[in-house]
Amino acid sequence: MNLSDLKAPEGQNRPQKRIGRGMGSRRGKTSGRGHKGAKSVSGYSKMRGFEGGQMPMHRRLPKRGFTNIFRKEYTVINLDRLNELEGDSFDFDSLKQLGVLKKLKGGLKVLGTGELTRALTITAHNFSGSAKEKIEAA
Repeated sequence: MNLSDLKAPEGQNRPQKRIGRGMGSRRGKTSGRGHKGAKSVSGYSKMRGFEGGQMPMHRRLPKRGFTNIFRKEYTVINLDRLNELEGDSFDFDSLKQLGVLKKLKGGLKVLGTGELTRALTITAHNFSGSAKEKIEAA
């Protein structure tokens, strides 16, 4: 068996519609598009979310609140995870090499979930209040 012997299963590929080839071809004149309406015009493209003239979902649903475009999305890590890792000094690059974090979003933030049993040196962009207390206490 060769790659050149492969064929699509029976009925898989339909013959191409030959449109605009005269009145005798059954698809002349309007070329299967009908007479009037948006779809009969060249360059027609349906807008995203179009529901056949019904009010689209994104317009039916109420809008509430607002999105702060200046919000900083942090890459977070918890103290219990840092406590499990080898070493006593951590920053984003060392955590990336260890395979703990993948990418830095708006900065690295250390959260205070879990307990610290040893002294650590951590370099990050931001710390939660509980994380700061636990690191200083350790």
